Amino acid sequence: MAKANTKPLSGMRDFLPLDVLRRTYVIDVIERVYQSYGFEPLETPVMERLDTLLGKYGEEGDQLIFRVLKRGDKLQRELADAPTEDSVSDAGMRYDLTVPLARVVAEYRNDLPRYFKRYQIQPVYRADRPAKGRYREFYQCDLDIVGSSSQIVEAEVLAAASDVLHNLGFTDEEAFALRLNHRGILRGLMETAGVPLAQEGTVLVAIDKLDKIGTAGVRKELDQRGVAAESADNLMRTMSEAPDGRDHVAALAWLADLLEDSEAGSTGVAELKNVVGYSANGSAAERLRIDPYLARGLSYYTGPIFEVEFPGFSGSGGGGGRYDDLVGMFSGQRIPSCGFSLGLERILLLMEEQEMFPARLSGQPQMMVTQFDEGTIGASMELARQLRAAGMRVDLYPEPERYGRQFQYAESRRIRYALILGPDEIAQNVVAIKDLESGEQENVAAADVVGWMRNRE
Repeated sequence: MAKANTKPLSGMRDFLPLDVLRRTYVIDVIERVYQSYGFEPLETPVMERLDTLLGKYGEEGDQLIFRVLKRGDKLQRELADAPTEDSVSDAGMRYDLTVPLARVVAEYRNDLPRYFKRYQIQPVYRADRPAKGRYREFYQCDLDIVGSSSQIVEAEVLAAASDVLHNLGFTDEEAFALRLNHRGILRGLMETAGVPLAQEGTVLVAIDKLDKIGTAGVRKELDQRGVAAESADNLMRTMSEAPDGRDHVAALAWLADLLEDSEAGSTGVAELKNVVGYSANGSAAERLRIDPYLARGLSYYTGPIFEVEFPGFSGSGGGGGRYDDLVGMFSGQRIPSCGFSLGLERILLLMEEQEMFPARLSGQPQMMVTQFDEGTIGASMELARQLRAAGMRVDLYPEPERYGRQFQYAESRRIRYALILGPDEIAQNVVAIKDLESGEQENVAAADVVGWMRNRE
């Protein structure tokens, strides 16, 4: 019999126990922070109607949607009549969590509060080329506020994202930055450079790749996309002249002067001033960096946009922005909205590389009850039962073997304490507890084992 290929599909992954425990640890931190800001959970289906997804993510985003084939007779009819990628599909796997949110708001608007504050932590799917830190299935950790036009909303979601990263251990001054821009500023920069409105989308796609392909790569792509040489030169020149984004006052003053003749640009600068001003009262203040060429390729953004940057790490650690028109695409009514999404996979990768996880994680066994021989199995099982009834996480070794082998098993599972219950311990009404980390061992009265363990957790 031939051996089956047991590897996951390209861009997909299996998660072994330690991987799952680490993911759970990070998600628990994210949920606690999100809830502390008053957000409530939402879940949506993994598949959406294809027309729900198409046209929301820009030209490149639409190409990365995993389409789901029609079924049965509907599929056979399409296959028999000059089929296309879209004609044989009627659904797609969700590309992000924001478009499903917009659909939910349009569907349940009368049942939702005036300001709908939701968080959502679920996997999304993109038919992308897999790379380090980039997968076809990955989790997003979104939080959004629907219903308010105030820039207090931007300050709130930025502060929540900053708090999450700080609580996970990214506390150094240079550990991460929150890059901040506005779609109006981008439009103003293109007006000033002479880029026509019809080419705005294609220019934004090129600019969005700046951190991946550099200024030379952006210029080359602008040429390939048919942007006039003079306009491209103007864009590249202003990119080189932009002041350090850490100095918010200087960066915003430079933009105000540059874009004073652009209505969109001036509005963008004014709104960014509000975001920076409101953020002064939150944890994101020292992390903000004004970046006038941050583009965020998704086409539904309408106002401030932001992105998490980890120095030395290629790609974004998360991002978001204001999207006041997206819900209206489903409801026919303009409903202001703003949100942020943290990239779980990138955070996990960084934390693993920098050894930021606790040595022991919640969910791992706290102790292991050993086996001496056939005659003590009942006593060992009763000890494990009592400890579990007290709320402890207990592994019970399944076979009477030499203790050395049992201790090796416990260490392989990162279990610190081995509980020994042989004939001598039973006779003395004690449990021998061995600290596999230090090698020390002591006898503890059977009635005191729970308290002993709790004092060491």
